[in-house]
Amino acid sequence: MDKQIAKRTALIVFAVAAACFLIILLKSGNPGKTLFLGSRKEAPEYVLSYADNQPEDYPTVQGARKFAELVQEKTSGRIKINVFAGGEMGSENEVVEQLQYGGIDFARVSVMILAEIKPKFNVLQLPYLYRDEKHMWKVLDGEIGEEFKEDLKESDLVALSWYDAGARHFYNSSRPIKCVEDMKKMRIRVANSDMMSAMVEALGARAVPMAYSEVYAALETSTIDGAENNWPSYETMGHYEVAKYITLDAHTRIPEMQLASQATWEKLSDADRKIITACAEESARYERRLWEIREENVRQRLVKAGCIVTELSSSEQVRFRAAVMTVYQMYCSEYIDVVNRIAQIR
Repeated sequence: MDKQIAKRTALIVFAVAAACFLIILLKSGNPGKTLFLGSRKEAPEYVLSYADNQPEDYPTVQGARKFAELVQEKTSGRIKINVFAGGEMGSENEVVEQLQYGGIDFARVSVMILAEIKPKFNVLQLPYLYRDEKHMWKVLDGEIGEEFKEDLKESDLVALSWYDAGARHFYNSSRPIKCVEDMKKMRIRVANSDMMSAMVEALGARAVPMAYSEVYAALETSTIDGAENNWPSYETMGHYEVAKYITLDAHTRIPEMQLASQATWEKLSDADRKIITACAEESARYERRLWEIREENVRQRLVKAGCIVTELSSSEQVRFRAAVMTVYQMYCSEYIDVVNRIAQIR
């Protein structure tokens, strides 16, 4: 009998405790959340995509991941950005199209691609436009750079920050290029860009448009004599193995941009837009440092590997620039005022 009474008493105590607990949950307004608070994290309010066509270890991809990390941190996890590298979301042209209709939220894109949408962007890839790297950043981080960002708004794109893609140089398998005359009759691979072809032809060489993936074999079989690109790409694609002569003429410094889709941008609050813009700018500073380090490391490795580096004299730099002035008139005659403003920046 005593055991039955004890059992009933225990059941009553348990029932009362359960009832009290239920009342507390109901008063909290969100019983599910209270019940499982310790067992799961809150889901992000936004899960957004970011596209880059470069491999994982490339500075722009590392910059993108830093951007995603900063945004998640600054929004306390409310906004999560998934970075898709290696062209997983398509080519740069395809990515820009998807950005314009909201299929992708963020991306890193070359100015070369943006020039197909806004011809004014051709100015930023004119040959020998900048005196050096410092000159370029004074332009892009200043008033002129802001004007270019504004120009994208009417294309359903939001410009966030400028990324570095280094200076592009000529390299070949035949001989050192020390003067303009050394370019004569060389077959130089170029990207599928009329402006790049015009630049190479203006220097006396023959421009050969060709897919990037085909360049190594073309150099190896002497289908072409040379190509042009930045230091990291020269190494990554193995072109230094079959074209050991590189001339540091820095004929173009084609910057890149972090972009957001206008459709995505309109969904965000003003506060979140400010956070994302600040994070994009911080990631750009990070990416530029990575690029500088990588470029110097690549140069040292390739010199040790037997590459022969030629630096143009001041007088030859002037001659190279003079030879391509026809390109300025062909592609940027409407924007000569912008070109002149860039030249005046000190």
